[in-house]
Amino acid sequence: MFHLQIPKNLSKTELYRSLGEQAHALVSGELDFMANAANLCSLLWHCLPDINWVGIYRLKPEGLVLGPFQGKPACTRIPLGKGVCGTSARQNKSVLVPDVRKFPGHIACDSATRSELVVPLRICEDLVIGVLDLDSPVENRFDAVDQEAMEALSRLLTGRVSNLLKGDL
Repeated sequence: MFHLQIPKNLSKTELYRSLGEQAHALVSGELDFMANAANLCSLLWHCLPDINWVGIYRLKPEGLVLGPFQGKPACTRIPLGKGVCGTSARQNKSVLVPDVRKFPGHIACDSATRSELVVPLRICEDLVIGVLDLDSPVENRFDAVDQEAMEALSRLLTGRVSNLLKGDL
C-alpha cells in the first residue's frame, strides 16, 4: 500500500527527489495510464506549494480534452494551438509562463491563476498524447527546476505506455 509523504521544509531539489520516488512507487505496479495520471495529479496537488490546479489534458482528434485533475472545475476542451496547453501540445515542448496575463490568448479557467507550466506528455519519444498542466496563484511560481522535474515526471508517466507499445513489458 502506498503511503503519501508530504515533504516539508525541503529544498526544491530535495522536494522533487522525494516526489520522483513517490511517483515511481505509485506507477511501478500499474499499467493503466488513466489510473497513473490520476495518482500523479493527486501527488502533485498534495505535495507542491502554491498550486491551485494540476491536471492532464488528453490529445484527441478534435483537440485537448480534460482528464484527471485536482483543483476547481476546469475547461473541458481546449483547441490545439490555443492557450498555454494547446500551444504546448502543438509545439511539442514545455511552456513556462511567469505571468499568464501577458500570454497572448491565455485561457483563464480559474481567474486566480497567475503563472503556469505545461509539459507535453509523449510516447515513443516524440508522439504527443496530452499535456501535464500546473497552475499557481503566484506570479513567477515556476522556473527551470520545476520544468525539468515535471518533464521527468511526465516521462515516468508515459514511459509505461511507450514500453507497452514497443512490447518491452
